[in-house]
Formats: sequence, structure tokens, C-alpha cells
Amino acid sequence: MKPVLSRRDFLKLSGLALGGLAFSPFLPGLTDFDDSFVVRIATDEMPVRVHPTDESRIYQTRYRDDLVHIYGEVVVEEPKHNPVWYRVWGGYLHRGRLHRVRTMYQKPAEIPAGKRRLAEVTVPYTTPYRFSKARGWESLAVYPSPPLYYGSVHWVEAVEEGPKMAEYTGPWYRIYDELDTNVPYFAPAIHLRILPLSIFDPISPDVPYDDKMIEVNLSTQTLIAYEYGRSVFQTNISSGVYGGGLGGEKELSTTTPNGKFTVLDKVPSKHMGYSYFSIGDRGDVTTDESGYVLPGIPWSTFFTPVGHAFHGTYWHENFGTEMSHGCINMRTNEANWIFRWTLPAHSSDAINNHYGRGTMVEIHY
Repeated sequence: MKPVLSRRDFLKLSGLALGGLAFSPFLPGLTDFDDSFVVRIATDEMPVRVHPTDESRIYQTRYRDDLVHIYGEVVVEEPKHNPVWYRVWGGYLHRGRLHRVRTMYQKPAEIPAGKRRLAEVTVPYTTPYRFSKARGWESLAVYPSPPLYYGSVHWVEAVEEGPKMAEYTGPWYRIYDELDTNVPYFAPAIHLRILPLSIFDPISPDVPYDDKMIEVNLSTQTLIAYEYGRSVFQTNISSGVYGGGLGGEKELSTTTPNGKFTVLDKVPSKHMGYSYFSIGDRGDVTTDESGYVLPGIPWSTFFTPVGHAFHGTYWHENFGTEMSHGCINMRTNEANWIFRWTLPAHSSDAINNHYGRGTMVEIHY
């Protein structure tokens, strides 16, 4: 493995990466249809119904990470919190456990030495690789672990050469992961977009601490942000599944706590659940209720010391009902708004944030 690319090698590999995209099978099946509206199946399996209702006959079943082209959408009466169904080949899929994705290849960027830059995945999914002297390059697909999904965000700390393969010859980004600091992994640079530093810009920073507050109503699954007692932002969310548990030696509740809190910590990219390299003996760990491996969760704003947070969500579109392990699931752009709006402010190059008085949070039924 070559440690870090020289500028000359970087420019050479970047040109090869972009020049070969039209003929690359590196993401098989992703470039042979119009991807203006495509969804990824984000649960183990989903039925395609003949009509947009759960009572309708099942035409076929689609499975996790299948990519499905959407032809239209219909709004029906049920379920009331999310009455949207997508028309697909053969019938309809309910929107709740789908992940809307696109395929947007990126021009690889240079990363200054000693700096980290935040990046988001811009393809439906990309398989990370790792390198070891004993085994060389190996795909993490050999582990029972998920790929990096569209919309997830990751710290990029260097540009390097990656595995030699016919499908892709361009540069790779080395990903910093706080759960896997001793075993870095890599992703093709064309699959991640380096985010502008403006993504961290504070929103209404002049409003005093005492005049900002977040209210979450668990009964209605809504969140409202207030300035000077007036609503400035409102959306529906997905809180923790009431009365549920994650099992294990310490039974962890999935119920979102109610009460008064303050923002304690803000983390732009968070790996929640198990590490990539600690799950090999845990069976089929996946990214919904049956497992808990979620790298690159975007814009986590923590409000309890045990880890409850507002954060972006790339594994469902079912807001308005309980879905989470206890956190407040939000659309990623809305989680970024909360991240930027709440106090304390966050530096653009900080992995996390541990200083200053945090914005008040009130959660109730």
C-alpha cells in the first residue's frame, strides 16, 4: 500500500477514474437506467403489492439493497402518518422502509496533510476495503456488515492508492472511524463528495442562549424549534420504539426519555452500534431492528449522557411514527439544521464538541 499519493500521482489517477466511468462495472446495474428517482430497499425484504394497501396481494418480494426505479407515487388513506406509496414494476411499495438514492460520481479532491474533511456518499452504496500486511487488500463485504450508504457522512483523512482492480483505478479516500481507529478502511474517491465548510455555518448565532429551545412531542411525533418563544422550525420525527429493548447482557431500552435536557455534544459523523471489525462472530448484523451497525450517521446532536441524539437517517422514510433505538430520527437536511442552530457552535474540523452551554430541549407526551 502506498501511504499517501503525491500530487502528480493524484492527478494521474483522478483523470483515469473519471475517464473510465462510462465503461466501468464497478457499480454493476447502476448506470443502465435513468436514476432520476430510484429507491434502495432498506430492510430485509419488502413486498410489492398489486394495489397501494397492505391488504393487497403480493406480486413479488424485493430484498435489502435492491435498487428499484420509481414511476410515480400515490397518496392513500392508510397509514395516516405516512400515506405515500410508490408505483414500481409490478405494483406498489410503501415509502416507509425505502431510501431514496441517486448515482452522482465525484471528482476526487486533495486533502491537506494533517487535516480531515467531511464527505457524504453520493452513490446508492459503496463497499469499503481495508489493508493488512497479513492479508493484503480485502473487501469488507466478506464481513456480515453493511456498505457505506448514500447520504451517510464520513471523515476523510487522506487520499491513497487502493486495491488494484480492473473495475476502478482511481484514488481512494482513507476514512477515519472513531470505532475503528486501529484499522482504517477505504472507499473510492469518486463515490464521496467533500462537503463545503459552509455546511457548519451557525444559524441565527446572535439569538441568546436563553431564547432558543427545542420541544419534542412524542405523542404527535413532532419537533418544534423556538426563538424568543416563536416557532422558527417544525417537522415530524421518529422517536424510539416505546417499551422495546435491544437485548444483550444489559437490556437497553429503546424508549426515548422524556423530560428537560440540554445539548451536550455535537458529532458531524457518528458510527453507532458495533464496529465493523468486532461483529464477525455476531452473525448477520444488518441496519434495522435485527442489528445495529450504522457507520456515518450524519449530524448527531446529543442531549443525554447515555447517547440519545437528534440525527440524520438514511435507512427509512417513515417519519411520524416510532422507529428508533431511542434517538430522534430526522431527515438529514433537517438534522443538519438542528446541528447548526443549537448551541454550542461547532468547529468545521472538530470530530466532536465538548464545550459551552447547550440549547435547552424539552421532550414530553
